[in-house]
Amino acid sequence: MNKYLVLLLVMVFSLSCKKERTKTVIEKETVAEVQKVKPSALIKAFKYQPNAKPIISVHRGGKGIKSYPENCLETLVYINDSIKAIYEIDVTKTKDDVLVLLHDNTLNRTTTGEGKIAEYTYNDLKAFNLVDDFGTITKFKIPLFKDVLIWAKDNNVILTIDIKKDVNLAAIVDLVREVKAQDVSIIITYDLKQAEAAYAVAPELLLSVSGRNNKELDWLLHSKIPTQNMLAFTGTRLSDSTFYNKVHAKGIKTILGTLGNLDKQAKAKGDKLYKTWIAIGVDILATDRPFEAANAIK
Repeated sequence: MNKYLVLLLVMVFSLSCKKERTKTVIEKETVAEVQKVKPSALIKAFKYQPNAKPIISVHRGGKGIKSYPENCLETLVYINDSIKAIYEIDVTKTKDDVLVLLHDNTLNRTTTGEGKIAEYTYNDLKAFNLVDDFGTITKFKIPLFKDVLIWAKDNNVILTIDIKKDVNLAAIVDLVREVKAQDVSIIITYDLKQAEAAYAVAPELLLSVSGRNNKELDWLLHSKIPTQNMLAFTGTRLSDSTFYNKVHAKGIKTILGTLGNLDKQAKAKGDKLYKTWIAIGVDILATDRPFEAANAIK
């Protein structure tokens, strides 16, 4: 064999081995970094336990409450003074990349302003007031996400954070870490791709993941996400008890979105339905009727 060819093969082999060693080192360092991160206290606290107390999750931080708008810090305080609950909030950003609470892309429905929030700086937003679900203008302002995080941390109130599509996940996680609010923060994801991306960015946080059926549950169980980091959102329709039992067998709590049709059923047929759904295997009720649901499951 030509000596130059032999030399070339030796060089290629050496580079290949070096590349493989480098890859292995990087993978080990990545695993080590994940292991060094202190996990949120919620990972242990939200592990499924039989006979644990059911939990109320307040949709959009409180809807349909006279004089108290959704996604409003004062509304969170008002509800928290009356019942024990966790709060789902919606985080978006302004033109100057300030993170605030607002569900819609526009200001029209829930504030005295008009147009897309992306067209306004945070200082611009200070001119507007929040409006409740009955059209009443309140004295309350669009809150900073940072202020809500600080309040939640100071009062040990758990937030489930719905990140709007224009918001960078890393920006949310950075602020959670800056405020040291990991122990009160849950990141909401809607599909496996989002969930895996969230775990890659924030392996210390608990994630609300979409597990509405056996297919989605199987995807999750074969993903890179440890089950201990999962809180399974099972959709807005009831599943049968066998499915809830299957999720529980993996140590995962379940969330049922009663917001919408199921809340309407409970209002029409009696709030005792909330207790019935808990008995079937639901651990967390995500509802637009937090006071009624909380009273029913006492």
